[in-house]
Amino acid sequence: MLNPDAKLNPHLFDDDVAQAPTRNGYGEGLVAAGDANPNVVALCADLTESTRVEAFAKKFPERFFELGVAEQNMATVAAGLGTSGKVPFISSYATFSPGRNWEQIRTTIAYNDANVKVAGHHAGISVGPDGATHQATEDIAIMRAMPRMRVHVPCDAIEARKATIAAAQTWGPAYLRFQREKTPIMTTEETPYVPGKAEVFWLPGNGSGARGAKKPDVLIVGCGGLVFHALLAARTLEEEKISAAVLNVHTVKPLDEKTIVEWAKKAGAVVTVEEHQIVGGLGGAVAETLAAHAPTPIEFIGMHDTFGESGAPDELLKKYGMMPKDIIMAAKKAIRRKQ
Repeated sequence: MLNPDAKLNPHLFDDDVAQAPTRNGYGEGLVAAGDANPNVVALCADLTESTRVEAFAKKFPERFFELGVAEQNMATVAAGLGTSGKVPFISSYATFSPGRNWEQIRTTIAYNDANVKVAGHHAGISVGPDGATHQATEDIAIMRAMPRMRVHVPCDAIEARKATIAAAQTWGPAYLRFQREKTPIMTTEETPYVPGKAEVFWLPGNGSGARGAKKPDVLIVGCGGLVFHALLAARTLEEEKISAAVLNVHTVKPLDEKTIVEWAKKAGAVVTVEEHQIVGGLGGAVAETLAAHAPTPIEFIGMHDTFGESGAPDELLKKYGMMPKDIIMAAKKAIRRKQ
């Protein structure tokens, strides 16, 4: 059952559930952050409309900098701003930022603890027809490994706005990951959002709240838009008398190890779900945590050491095994491994 404490969208499973790209939430959050703090500035690499920086640029033209197709230069300019009292957000496609300018982010931003926020757009396989060159499926890994770098992967547009505002209010380098395609609106304005704190979206059985829930047969840990697929999988598993818990891990770094370990111990079997390579992303982070604190059978949903290709988003999600049925199969496999 949906966790009532999470105050999720009551129409989540309706056929006509509202949908929006997470990048829309970034654009809204950037304007809100700019309203709240005159030191917030935005830089873009010739992609103001695609990355939803357009509204900020129109409202605060004196605080917007168009750097052109030059992501490496953009990161370096932002580092200077971020060490001079400003709160710069830099925006481009994730394959280019942090893909192309990773060294500049590492050396001029993270190493100097510059207060820069890196917004990586069009991440994941669901970019679709643009193909492998524009489908960032390694970005969580390369940013999670960077010292001082926080990593945010919001599940929907509302959470993306909250993540953007939170990043502006928190000192230090941060990476925010956004998707191109529309995804269901899972959360509401009342849904709890605390950076570094995972939220229980689905409870096993007939629990009355996160603390009162019964032990699940499997824990599903997800991030980004695929959290919706995790919820669909949990609902189907429940119909098959298999209880599941679903965690929304909107902050991959710092990871909420306490909550993950607590629920993994209850379940004894884990599945991670992400639109990213299974190496180094959320799955890697969860595996590292469980290896240290609660060794648990774990299965991984994501890209398995392969690049993507051109195709419709849903076709690609099906081909690369990221649909609810794939999560269900992985859950049953993880459960079998603990017996």
